[in-house]
Amino acid sequence: MRTLLLTGAAVAALVSGTAQAQVSDSVIKIGVLNDRSGIYADIAGEGSAVAARMAAEEFGGKVAGATIEIITGDHQNKADIAANLARQWIDTDKVDVVADVPNSAAALAVQGITKDKKRIFLMSGPGSTDLTGKSCSPTGFHWTYDNHAMAAGTGRALVEQGKKSWYFITADYAFGHSLEAETTNMVKQLNGTVKGAVRHPLGTADFSSYLLQAQGSGAEVIGLANAGGDTTNAVKQAAEFGITQSGQSLAGLLLFINDVHALGLQTAQGLLLTTGFYWDMNDETRAWAKKFEEKVGRKPSMIQAGVYSSVRHYLQAVQAVGSDDAEKVAAKMRATPVNDMLMKNGKIAENGRVFHDMYLAQVKKPAESKGAWDYYRIVSTIPAAQAFLEPKNSGCPLVKLAQN
Repeated sequence: MRTLLLTGAAVAALVSGTAQAQVSDSVIKIGVLNDRSGIYADIAGEGSAVAARMAAEEFGGKVAGATIEIITGDHQNKADIAANLARQWIDTDKVDVVADVPNSAAALAVQGITKDKKRIFLMSGPGSTDLTGKSCSPTGFHWTYDNHAMAAGTGRALVEQGKKSWYFITADYAFGHSLEAETTNMVKQLNGTVKGAVRHPLGTADFSSYLLQAQGSGAEVIGLANAGGDTTNAVKQAAEFGITQSGQSLAGLLLFINDVHALGLQTAQGLLLTTGFYWDMNDETRAWAKKFEEKVGRKPSMIQAGVYSSVRHYLQAVQAVGSDDAEKVAAKMRATPVNDMLMKNGKIAENGRVFHDMYLAQVKKPAESKGAWDYYRIVSTIPAAQAFLEPKNSGCPLVKLAQN
């Protein structure tokens, strides 16, 4: 009997130990990797880290018996730095998840590493459709927007208004190239034309030569295939040159509320944009944005809201499976609709694309704004199926595997 009791105790201890070991090292470590000091720091940066912490706080800082830890890193908009940080985090610091990563070149580099090392990658910041296309990953999830959605929203809207000739001013790296290509495809599908394009280095201060080339093209629309500080600089200088007053339209193909705030309504008024989130949509978004603003001092960008949503959904999956095993968690994430203040019944496709409605918005005139950050008028809802590429058309090999 004593032997049996001892054996039973040993088995109980073994089972207990096994259950506790389901989460490796008893810590869920999430690394928020983005631009913390450059042109994308305002739309991502520390605000994205705060958003991730807000998601962790909803779980009381623990999930499946493990402590949730949020760490941060600055990739300085350089793919090699992003790759080195991601590799160090995973190999040395035992990071389970890499989150955010604006800058598509940096995100593509991190996607390769997280795929090889079987870690979850939650992308809210980058725009390239390659991330759920030819470079997709079974553990990679593209959350908030992508360049196809921007083209399907802003690009389509302007062409349907009759503005069919375009000229692009494009950031000369993966993101800009992708945004220009997606919008070009949309314009041509709707029988529009592209008169040309000029490319500028990331972080350009002087857009005068690029704007003069665009103005000289005679195109009805000058499409800004850039983001963050590049977009705000280009819009400000276009206003100084009187480009819109001369009859050409300016299209900020990826414009954030932070950009509108930096520009001011006098300069930004009338601009069309596509967004996956606006803080003043409903009571739920307003309540979350208020908490965010109390911590950060400003309203959240679409990217920051997406970091919160993606981290929250990941933690729900960890809680459900009782493990941080990336393949098990990824499967649970795909099987579970995304429901939070950002989206309702969001669906995650085989290629990692999160399908949810997007919104076409127009920047208000100064007289229309009722106060600070009251900047958008929602023009229409863009259904998820229209906003994003069908997985079968994405070029992701995982879709073929899922269909076989």
